[in-house]
Amino acid sequence: MSENKLNRNTYLSKNVGSFDDEVTIMGRSYVKVDDLRYGTNPHQTAAFYRPAGADAGVIGGMKVLKNGKSGLSQTNLEDISYSLNIVKFFDIPACACMKHVNPCGAAAACPGDKLVDVYIKARDCDPRAAFGSVIAFNVKVDAETAREIMKTFVECVVAPEFEEEAVAIFLDPEAKLNKHVRILQCGDIAKLPKYVGDDTSSARTIKVLADGSLVVSEPLLTNLHSVADLKPASAESKTLGAVTSTVPATDVQKADLLTAWYINISVRSNGVVLVKNGGTLCVGTGEQDRVGAVEQAIEKFGQKYQGKEELKGAVMASDGFFPFPDGVEVAAKAGVSAIIAPSGSLKDAEVIARANELGVALFHAPERVFSHH
Repeated sequence: MSENKLNRNTYLSKNVGSFDDEVTIMGRSYVKVDDLRYGTNPHQTAAFYRPAGADAGVIGGMKVLKNGKSGLSQTNLEDISYSLNIVKFFDIPACACMKHVNPCGAAAACPGDKLVDVYIKARDCDPRAAFGSVIAFNVKVDAETAREIMKTFVECVVAPEFEEEAVAIFLDPEAKLNKHVRILQCGDIAKLPKYVGDDTSSARTIKVLADGSLVVSEPLLTNLHSVADLKPASAESKTLGAVTSTVPATDVQKADLLTAWYINISVRSNGVVLVKNGGTLCVGTGEQDRVGAVEQAIEKFGQKYQGKEELKGAVMASDGFFPFPDGVEVAAKAGVSAIIAPSGSLKDAEVIARANELGVALFHAPERVFSHH
């Protein structure tokens, strides 16, 4: 291990600093914030840039309250970005735990919840995966929440603000488990675009292909602003005619559906998210088929720390349509009572009819939210 560390440090010492202080991409100037401790892997060098002239706050202008032992990596920054991309949607306290650019847990406050309760719900969706995760909040972090965070190992904590006592807890020199945790103040996350139609001029995504070619695209946003935008699924087919979802959803289920949808925007496709009482129960991600993502999430829930019976009454978001009714059937068998997914399948009418037979409320989202990050 010592030899590997020495080789890595020698490699980095030869390459860090090879990134220009300022670069221009698509006609826009970016200034280097810092050289990173590494990119995606320790043998990859990387640097962090922000748009020239950008205001303080959010990601490129984050204030570092504690930088840990060796600063940030590319993976830290990506997890910070995607976790903030979840909590930005909520007007109530919310928390996301990110690992490998996927949420291992996320939660929004229910009536009576303190911030520490929201954090625990997010962490305990999958406490094994949350080990070494990046934690994001959309509100000021208090001392009680900071104490709970320090009980398990985390890489980074990012929030708009921190109470002074919370910062003191994170900076405690006697801390052993998390003495190298990185604490970052991101400022006003309302600056981040959320909905289709928001200003995205500074938030376009750039994907670099194997030969250096670029794909530039608009960021992934949604048309769903609130539960008022949830529409019961409807479709037509030659055999069934016009079919509409007839199973009602409660107000709590509708709020959970919106939460699940907002979380799923930052899940790698194919992705499904199961939510109950404001918190994720399980996440299925990266599967090549839709029903496989549903099966993965349910199986994960059954194997990790909880029993399947607790899925009764949960809701589910799917980032793409159901090609066949099987995804709905698997979810309903596990106890899921309401689902949101985009339309677009040739068998939409069959899927809706089957959901009605199974007693599952089905809503059609206004867009697909595949995320191939």
